[in-house]
Amino acid sequence: MKHYFHFALGPVQDFVVQARRTRDFWAGSFLLSWLATVAMRAVRAQSGTILFPQPNEHFLQALETTVENPPTQGGIPNRFKAEVGEVFDPERVVESVRTAWRELAEAVWCDDLQDFSDEQTRTIWERQISGFWEMQWVLTDDVADSNCIDRMKNWRTHLPAPEPRLKCMMMDGWQELSGAERPNDKKSETFWNLLGESGKKGMKTDLRPGEQLCAIAFVKRRFVRVFEGLSVVMPSGWVLKGWKLPASVPSVQYMAAAPWLAELIRKASEDKDLAQQMWNFHDAATRLIGGHGEWESNIRCVREAPHTQRKWAALDGGVFFDSMLENSNLWGEQKEAALSLLGKLKNLHKQADLGPVSPFYAILRMDGDELGKQMSDSTKQQAITAGLARFADNVQDIVYRHNGFLIYAGGDDVLALVTLEDALALSASLRAHYMDCFDGSGIRTSVSAAIEYVHFKMPLAKALDDSHHLLDDTAKDATGRDALAVRIWKPGGIAAVWSMPWDKALDPDGAAKKLKTVKLDRLAQAFQNTEREAEGMSSKFFYGLRERFAVLNPPAGEAAVLDDAQQCNLLVMQFLNSGVNRETWTPERARTHLAPLLEQCRVHRRVRKDECTTEIITTPGVLKVDGALLLRFLAQKGVEIR
Repeated sequence: MKHYFHFALGPVQDFVVQARRTRDFWAGSFLLSWLATVAMRAVRAQSGTILFPQPNEHFLQALETTVENPPTQGGIPNRFKAEVGEVFDPERVVESVRTAWRELAEAVWCDDLQDFSDEQTRTIWERQISGFWEMQWVLTDDVADSNCIDRMKNWRTHLPAPEPRLKCMMMDGWQELSGAERPNDKKSETFWNLLGESGKKGMKTDLRPGEQLCAIAFVKRRFVRVFEGLSVVMPSGWVLKGWKLPASVPSVQYMAAAPWLAELIRKASEDKDLAQQMWNFHDAATRLIGGHGEWESNIRCVREAPHTQRKWAALDGGVFFDSMLENSNLWGEQKEAALSLLGKLKNLHKQADLGPVSPFYAILRMDGDELGKQMSDSTKQQAITAGLARFADNVQDIVYRHNGFLIYAGGDDVLALVTLEDALALSASLRAHYMDCFDGSGIRTSVSAAIEYVHFKMPLAKALDDSHHLLDDTAKDATGRDALAVRIWKPGGIAAVWSMPWDKALDPDGAAKKLKTVKLDRLAQAFQNTEREAEGMSSKFFYGLRERFAVLNPPAGEAAVLDDAQQCNLLVMQFLNSGVNRETWTPERARTHLAPLLEQCRVHRRVRKDECTTEIITTPGVLKVDGALLLRFLAQKGVEIR
């Protein structure tokens, strides 16, 4: 008799999203995928067959044997369904996950901590490592029962005891490892200072001065140093092995600076004087930082820039920002060296004729629409599984081509960091790929996306958490799914929130599944020279749009005073009166620029007509200034957004 085993591993959000660096977030995603794959392998060890999602055979093979290009990104969902036989033991799967996690953590402990820790630290370590993971499983005879594991989660019994004393700086609520009683306790300072100066490989870059971590956070931060040497005999007799992983991933500063750095490298390759200045800057920067913080970062525009010296591309991202070098709190006794480096940076700007580096990068989060409902239909499960596997197979290449760094791609979920300039194009490309993967499959689905443009000074964990809300609350719920939502975060808070159904966001023929341009992306490129009013849109005009839209918008519940054409004509006159060159900017030319912008400022929402069809409803006469603010932000690359 056939049985069906459903398995879920968590807590996902607590483990993955709580991060102080991009590397922490990548580590959480990778480790969760690794443990989920271990669980799948434990099912196969008992002759089970994974039904959903389609197993990543490359990842599974890497667990036991040496493979070419072993996995470096998370891409395995934390839950799966398998067909198993009569003698299947679910607890062996649970024990396999616990064994893998425990042995990896023990390798970190032995390599880093056992020579610097007392009995109290060991007690904290064992309590946290053994008590973190929550695993639920259900064994059923009903192949169509797709939500049994969700019902099981409602009976949650895994409630860790409150953690005492001084808390971890990464994982909220967990005790840090020194066992110190209170903040500013000398015991904590001594413990972490000794560890930071221990001479362990990579410790100085992995552990910042003043950082205090719990056991789970410490494993996330340091596991890559021991992962390659891992070898563990698992409960079913197979041997789990590790492989070499990158010791660093791109920082948010590096993501923001990458396009500027690529252009600087390109110019330096053609100008010997500039190249010499670049070497002077490089040498001073590496002395200040203590090495090359981005040696393994792999952002396409920098990696493929025309140069022969990888050392330029490996400079720490923070050294390209005036605000970082001017902040004496960051450098302590090295503040004079930082100011000297700032002078060299300004010389590079002048010699290369490059403007300021944009302080913004982007977070892209995507999720398929309405697949969960259809998974309960057993006749559709195979088509959904195959479509999702095709989608996930090519996501990493698409993200790389658009100057991004993939954090996670599993099932219909994608999370990536990407440069400001490429975020909209990447979202459109992934959307086209997703639709292609289900073309002709008989599966009714679409995909929604959220882009957060984030200043690098904003806490990463906050931005990542907000991207969830932007996707679920704005793109899906407020805009009706099959939509794109964008938010701009400045250090002072939210600057703009814009959302649009894909049919309206893409160029006229962009609603088809084939890749087309996001309208605002194309418009921003046309308005790159915003401050040069003979070439683009006047800043004075942009500043007045919020007030002008407030006048044009009808009161709640009332009909619009002006129709769309009249609104456009009024704004054309406003634009022509904002100081642009009247000989260059005729009313006709202004209208060709403003009409598509106004369309992106209107309120469009997708609504469902019946089970199979939707339509887009436009709120008559209402204009939202966020579309115009987003356009100006993109055109100026966030350097002078107000």
